[in-house]
Amino acid sequence: MMRDWWLQTTVMSVPVWNWLLAITATVIIFFILTTLRRFIRGRVVDHPEAPGGFLIRVLLRAVASTSYFALLALSILLGVKLLELPFSWQAGISQLWFVAVVLQVALWLSGAITYGLDRYLARRPDLNPVTITILGISARSVLWAVAVLAVLDNMGVNITAFVASLGIGGIAVALAAQVVLSDLFASVSIGLDKPFEPGDFIVVGAIAGSIEHVGLKTTRIRSLGGEQIVCSNTELLKQTIQNYKRMDLRRIAFKFTVAYGAGASQAQDIANSVKALIEGTEGTRFDRAHLLQFSERGLEYEVVYYVLSADYNRYMDIQQAINLGIMRELEQRGLEFGRAEIRVHQLGQAA
Repeated sequence: MMRDWWLQTTVMSVPVWNWLLAITATVIIFFILTTLRRFIRGRVVDHPEAPGGFLIRVLLRAVASTSYFALLALSILLGVKLLELPFSWQAGISQLWFVAVVLQVALWLSGAITYGLDRYLARRPDLNPVTITILGISARSVLWAVAVLAVLDNMGVNITAFVASLGIGGIAVALAAQVVLSDLFASVSIGLDKPFEPGDFIVVGAIAGSIEHVGLKTTRIRSLGGEQIVCSNTELLKQTIQNYKRMDLRRIAFKFTVAYGAGASQAQDIANSVKALIEGTEGTRFDRAHLLQFSERGLEYEVVYYVLSADYNRYMDIQQAINLGIMRELEQRGLEFGRAEIRVHQLGQAA
């Protein structure tokens, strides 16, 4: 009698014993999947640098990041496979299968993109984090757009008109937000080309200061006066940028004039003394020192040398020492300057 009841009783045209079999299979599958996830998650957390290559670690992290809800849905779908359902129900479950697989694969790929970019940024600290963030957002946006379109197409939605409307809408949004998008792409350009980085001292037009932060839309500069200057990324890249942080040395060219009264031998000694003075100064490389011309005020000399440092304060200390040395040399010879000051010209001079 009981056996006949099990065989004859149905729920939604499916025998009760078949339902019990599907439920039992669902529970067993869910237990196996959660145990496997817990094992893999423990391996990934306890051994983040375990051997096996980058792709293997990405795969393990993707599996370990699978949610319990996704595992439960997968277990139910596998259990339902054991039911003898009508054809209409089977078609619906097939669609659910496709949706579940696409969404889970999209979640795995999204996690893999995040993990891969984080690892790449950790190995390349010189890269701009903003650029990596933008690339990650763009890649995930494309991924989820493809996933949603695939699901809609599987459900019978005509995505051709949908994609066309998205294209028209995208053009309208791009025209409305062209200034923001221009700064956004300029930020990507700064991150990839790296004309400057946080900490670099730059001169752009009338602005001189250190880069504090490169954002999605603007770059913040701390000026010599102490105030913060905010510049649009697009406008910043339109101008010529002088980056002094990457300067290995400074070329210094300066002139001074000695009043008439010195003989030819004294004029030659002055040039030789300047040469010896620069060569004896640490952190410099002498280039030349010549009697350039006879000016209205006296004998005009031109001197060129290099400071082997990008530090501006170091350059000023060296130039001061050279200036004082020249003054002493003239005093010892009883000569005077033809003008009150020494004219200094440095190519690319900046504070």
